[in-house]
Amino acid sequence: MLKKIWFWLNASRLFSLPMTILTWLVIFIYSLKFHGDILNGILALFGIALAHLATNLADDYFDYKQMLKDSNMMSTVVKNKCAYIKDGQATLNDIFKVVAIYCSIAFIIGVILTFRSGFDVIWLAAIGGILTLSYSWLSRIGLSEFAVGIAFGPLFFEGVYYVMTKSFSFDVLLLSIAVGAFTVGVLYAHTLLDFDSDMISHKKTLCCRIGNKSKALVLLALIYLFGFKAAICFAIFSQNQFVLITLLTFPFALNVIRLERAYAKDKNFTPKVHFWNYPLDNWKKCITDGTTSFYFVLYQSRNLVNLFCVLMILAIIFGTK
Repeated sequence: MLKKIWFWLNASRLFSLPMTILTWLVIFIYSLKFHGDILNGILALFGIALAHLATNLADDYFDYKQMLKDSNMMSTVVKNKCAYIKDGQATLNDIFKVVAIYCSIAFIIGVILTFRSGFDVIWLAAIGGILTLSYSWLSRIGLSEFAVGIAFGPLFFEGVYYVMTKSFSFDVLLLSIAVGAFTVGVLYAHTLLDFDSDMISHKKTLCCRIGNKSKALVLLALIYLFGFKAAICFAIFSQNQFVLITLLTFPFALNVIRLERAYAKDKNFTPKVHFWNYPLDNWKKCITDGTTSFYFVLYQSRNLVNLFCVLMILAIIFGTK
């Protein structure tokens, strides 16, 4: 049983969960500053994590169905995309069942939080559920970044803050935009990496709608700049100058942009690994699979969010009154 659970957690891209936990920790600690309910905050984390894993699996479900229809897409996607389905370890029906389990447990958590915090939880959970189940479709019409921006920005932060304090906050909205921008950056960086295969399969991601890698890369820079500007606004409105330490992540943002440019020129470039590039999940497997360049870029965009969150947490602990 434990082996099966571990298999599905890995299939659900467990490596992305630390980013979700760190994002949650930002608003959790901020809410504690306002006497937030600890148990409600922890329950919210479990619900959000399950929704995140469900979204990842649902995305594989719909992507693989599309790959079966389109042989060009099957041959151009990164080598280990949906590998656990291709090699027969799981079927589409299995994935559907696991997504249903994730969503069912998240729904139960939502019911508990409704009774503990108030009925505003219902519409917050409803929006989250809709975004989770429709994410794959939204990604095909160029709205995946919008969905992630809402889900991991205002909905995430205001939702956790509400269940912990039973109120909403403008400062929390600014904080959510700052962190949410870098989370959107991870997704957008990923779609940039998939640009060629997505174009062949006629996907309508935001990158594909732009239609040019160089122009699409400019948008990634603008997303990061938007996040930094939001952090500065949060520092001003919350009167917490310590938040400005998050600007130390600026060189890491530039590095992600540089790596994306390198990947656009050569998908098989050999990344130079330094100690500040870690963590690199399952790196030996990436080397074996020949996917080091793809995942190195993706991991750096994720690590950028994680570092930004760590610095933001420190700023909140030492600066917020």
